[in-house]
Amino acid sequence: MTAHPEAPSIARPSATRRRRAAETRAGYAFLTPWLLGFVILTAGPMLASLYLSFTSYNLFASPKWVGLANFQLLLQDPRFVQSAKVTATYVLFGTPIKLIAALAVAMLLNNSRRGQGLYRSVFYAPSLIGASVSIAIVWKAMFIDAGVVDKVGQLFGMSPGGWVGNPDMTMPMFILLTVWQFGAPMVIFLAGLKQVPVELYEAASVDGAGPIRKFLRITLPMLSPVLFFNLLLETIHAFQIFASAFIISGGTGGPAGSTLFYTLYLYIRGFQDFRMGYASAMAWVLVVVVGLITLAFFKTSKFWVHYSGETK
Repeated sequence: MTAHPEAPSIARPSATRRRRAAETRAGYAFLTPWLLGFVILTAGPMLASLYLSFTSYNLFASPKWVGLANFQLLLQDPRFVQSAKVTATYVLFGTPIKLIAALAVAMLLNNSRRGQGLYRSVFYAPSLIGASVSIAIVWKAMFIDAGVVDKVGQLFGMSPGGWVGNPDMTMPMFILLTVWQFGAPMVIFLAGLKQVPVELYEAASVDGAGPIRKFLRITLPMLSPVLFFNLLLETIHAFQIFASAFIISGGTGGPAGSTLFYTLYLYIRGFQDFRMGYASAMAWVLVVVVGLITLAFFKTSKFWVHYSGETK
């Protein structure tokens, strides 16, 4: 008795489905640790904080539902408004200056020269340290009354007293700190500059273009995707400043609230005043604001970000 000629073709798809199902199970098995970590350490706490933002909760008693009361109190809180202003000033000035410094140094290091690797390492080193507690302590020691910066400034006619206790100088001090750590965006800019075709600069030179025109017509358009990435990332990082603000201000917000950054005030409300529901509301306001800014960046990027091979 002969086998049906279509039997192999019927069995083959079944074997393929079993293999694909096994691969799918293996994929989910490898994803399980990440999924557990995401649910337990990220999604779970976020949902819990969302619930707490609608409650009155002091860590010692059960949460009491208050609806939108916490959000209504935010705009009536002068310290909340002050923290929003301080953070907005830091983001609006610190982020562009940091990116300008990073791009300028990246362009200097893009040319081949002796000891190039050493120069790159030196400029990148501050970013390896990060916004750590130790750096904040050193920075505070440099800018306090009778500190190194104060003594050097007096040699050039500046008033004594340091920057930490001067409300007019605390923001420039924090901007200097973030600009000093421009290594990470510098490396990304440097990688982007390596991808710009040299032929474009050569053709522009033949046409008589100078350095400024080459930068505006070639470098910036070719770097626009990298610039967009750095701008988005550094803006989000700027909103998250906490460690340096906490250490330098002593956890109080500094003189006249000049260092009362948003995350620092959130910490004060949650872990010093034990108003965890209020702090959760602040956290979700920050999430929404950063999300809207990110959305605005993506919506406006089509007008100034140019990708290779893109047709319009």
